[in-house]
Amino acid sequence: MKKRLSLVDLSLLGIGSMIGSGWLYAALNSSGYAGGNTGWAWTLGAIIVLLIGLVSAELSAAIPRAGGFVRYPNYSHGNIVGFVIGVSSLLAYTSTAGVEVEAVRQYALYWRPALGHSDGNPTTLGFAVQIGLLVIFFLLNYWSVSVFGRVNTIITTFKFIVPLITIVTLLLYYNSANLQVPPAPPACASRRCTRCLYLADCAGIVFAYLGFRQAVDFASEEKNPQRNVPIAICIAIAVSFVIYLALQYAFMGAVPSDVLSAHGWAGLKAIFQSPFADLARSLGLMWLINLILVDAVISPAGTGNIYLASAARVLFALARNGHLWKSAGEVDEKSGVPRGALWLALILSIAWTLPSEFQVWGGLIGAVTSATVFTYMPGPVTLTAFRTHLPGLHRPFRLPMAAILSPLSFVASTLLIYWSGWPVNEILIPIFIVAWVGYALLSRKSLTYQQDIACSWWLLAYYIAMLTLSKIGTFDGLNLLSTPMDMIIVTIVALICYYWGAKTSIAKPIIVEE
Repeated sequence: MKKRLSLVDLSLLGIGSMIGSGWLYAALNSSGYAGGNTGWAWTLGAIIVLLIGLVSAELSAAIPRAGGFVRYPNYSHGNIVGFVIGVSSLLAYTSTAGVEVEAVRQYALYWRPALGHSDGNPTTLGFAVQIGLLVIFFLLNYWSVSVFGRVNTIITTFKFIVPLITIVTLLLYYNSANLQVPPAPPACASRRCTRCLYLADCAGIVFAYLGFRQAVDFASEEKNPQRNVPIAICIAIAVSFVIYLALQYAFMGAVPSDVLSAHGWAGLKAIFQSPFADLARSLGLMWLINLILVDAVISPAGTGNIYLASAARVLFALARNGHLWKSAGEVDEKSGVPRGALWLALILSIAWTLPSEFQVWGGLIGAVTSATVFTYMPGPVTLTAFRTHLPGLHRPFRLPMAAILSPLSFVASTLLIYWSGWPVNEILIPIFIVAWVGYALLSRKSLTYQQDIACSWWLLAYYIAMLTLSKIGTFDGLNLLSTPMDMIIVTIVALICYYWGAKTSIAKPIIVEE
C-alpha cells in the first residue's frame, strides 16, 4: 500500500462518511421522538461511538492494516471468527455503496423524473445512471489512493459547507419557545424510561456516527498511522457531533410556530418529506432549497465513493486472511491500490442496485446497512486478548482504563445490536450463524482447525443468545421481557461472552508483517 494519505485526508474520510444523506433526515426523525430533549440522545450516541472508536484506535495504531476490522479478529481468534466478521463487513460495505447511488438517483428525480418509476424503482435510464456513478467511483479509486483522497477532500468540503450555511440561515429564524413543545408519548409505555436509548437507535442517531471506521480501514495508506489514526477518529466524531447537534436545534428552532402547533413534532413527518428543503420552503428561502437539493445529490455520491473504496479494502483483508482468492489480496505496484478487490467491490455494489424484482438480496437491503455494528463487536475482545498475550506490542496509543472501557465498549456494541430490533436481527444474525457453521464444516482439514473451533465457540453462543433475546425483547419482539430487565440481561450476556472470548483467544497470535 502507498502511504499517501495525511491526517486531514483521514479525518475527512470519517467526516465524509458520517455527514452524508443522513443529515437531511435525522433532525426530523429525532425531534418526533423527543422534541427539545433530542440533544441528550445525540450526546449519548457520540459517547457510545467514541468508546468503540477508542478501542479501534489502539488496535489500528499498533497494527495499521487495510480493512483492519476484518484482520484483527483473525489474528486474535483464528479463521472462523475472522471469516464471520468478514461476512458482516462485506454485507455492510458493498450494500452501502449501492444504496447511496440509489439515493443520488432518487434525489435527482427533482430535476429528471425520467430516472424513476412511480413505485420507486429505476427506469432503464436511472439504472444506467446508478451503474455509471459506481463506475466513476471505481475509476477515481483505480488510478491511485492520492487521487481518491483529493477528490474526497473536495466533495467533503462542499458537504461540510452546505450544513454550515443551513445552520447559520435557520438560526436567524430561531424561536426558543419551540423547544418547550413536548413530544408525543412513546407508543410503548415501557419505553418512557428508555426514551433516550430508543431514540438513539430508532432515529438513526448512533448509526449517523459509524463512519469513523474509515480511518481504520485506510490506516495502512496513512503516512503516520501510529499517530494520526487515533487523532482522525476523535476529530471525525467530534466534528460530526457538533454539526449534527447544531443542525438539530437549528431545525427545531426554525419550524414556524403555527405549523408546530397544528401538527406537533411527530406530525411534521406528514408535511416535511424533505425536511430541510421543506422547512426552507415554508420560510420562503428558495435559494436555500436549491442549495440543499444540490447537496442531497452530492452528499450520498461522496459517501458512496468512500464506501466503494472501503469495500475494496475489506475484500482485500478477507483475501489476506485466506478467505478469498489470492488475486483479491494483491496490490498494484504502481498505484498502491488493491485493484482485484476493487473490481469485485464494483460488481457486488452494482448487484445491490438491481431493481427489487431481479435482486437476489432485495429483502436484505433494509438490514445489511446495520451490519456495520456487528464488525465493531469483536474489537474489545481482541484488544483484551492482545493486552494479555502480546504485552510487548508497541502501542503508540493505549486505551486508558482498558479493564473498564474495553468491556464497556463491548456492552455498548451489544446494546446497539439489541436496539436494532427483531426485524433487523432476524435477518442478520441467522446469516452469521450459517457462516460460522458453514466455515466450521468446510475447514475440518485445516491445520489450525482445532484452534479455530476452540477460539470461536463464544461467538456462536453470542449470536444465538442475541437472536433469542431480540425475539423475546421489547424492541419489536414478543415483549416477554420488560424494560429495564431486558437490557440488564443483555448486559450480563455481553459480559459473559466478552470474558469468554478474551479467555479463549489464541495464546500466541501471529501478526503477519506487511
